Amino acid sequence: MAKKQKYLVAPNPKNKFLTKSISGYDENNKKITTKVIKEKSLTIFLNDQEIVTLMSIGDHPKYLAIGYLLNQNMLKNNDIIKKVEFDNDIDVIVVRTKRKTNYEKKLQKKIRTSGCAVGTVFGDIFDEVKKKKLNSQKKIKHKWIYEISKKINLTPSLYLEAGAVHGCAIIINNNPIIYMEDVGRHNAVDKIAGYMFLKKINPTNKIFYTTGRLTSEMIIKTIKIGVPILISRSGFTSWGAELAKDSNLTLIGRAKGKKYIVLSGEQRIDYK
Repeated sequence: MAKKQKYLVAPNPKNKFLTKSISGYDENNKKITTKVIKEKSLTIFLNDQEIVTLMSIGDHPKYLAIGYLLNQNMLKNNDIIKKVEFDNDIDVIVVRTKRKTNYEKKLQKKIRTSGCAVGTVFGDIFDEVKKKKLNSQKKIKHKWIYEISKKINLTPSLYLEAGAVHGCAIIINNNPIIYMEDVGRHNAVDKIAGYMFLKKINPTNKIFYTTGRLTSEMIIKTIKIGVPILISRSGFTSWGAELAKDSNLTLIGRAKGKKYIVLSGEQRIDYK
């Protein structure tokens, strides 16, 4: 019997608050009942300022809020978080920091990205990413790429239960340890960023896996987290590939079965 994969955090397809049953008809005009993903809003405040309202599946609001603020350069890596307050009745979360913040001007200069559920990034982030180089000597073995995909595909998930979500995972060697899902892949990445920040998990010796496209937004968020290797079963965009090359990120896409394509950072792949 295959050994069960151990996760620090993983999808919970049995959580009744994340899905609901809806009646419909199949291809034979037979009445059926199927599970669908619930979608709800989450409004994020940083101290006394409203930052954004996201559409999410509603799990891990704390990780999502902190990860979003980190990836938008509104929280700094050395910030001290005094308190996180979540009101489930009105779907509002407030992150309170020791440092005083005001991002009124920054909020006027956001860029809409190609992310599912409409992602955004802010102009100053591009300047930061262009200057950042991932110097990790971490290697990924050729066979691990297939093994990682297989382990994630066999993990119980909301995707297998109801579809309509993207998944992202953090891996040590060929073992996934953190697995998040959401309606938008950018939300799943932000949850991972928030979790790693709060748990003080070192990113430089990890591998990142996503089910979504390798767009500029995904590359930017991976670089900001500091993970040196990114894998997807999906394809690339030209800008994403360019950002990966500039930052020395190992970019592996179209990873299906035992086939894949590498567009940057090939020196980290061990073909033995």
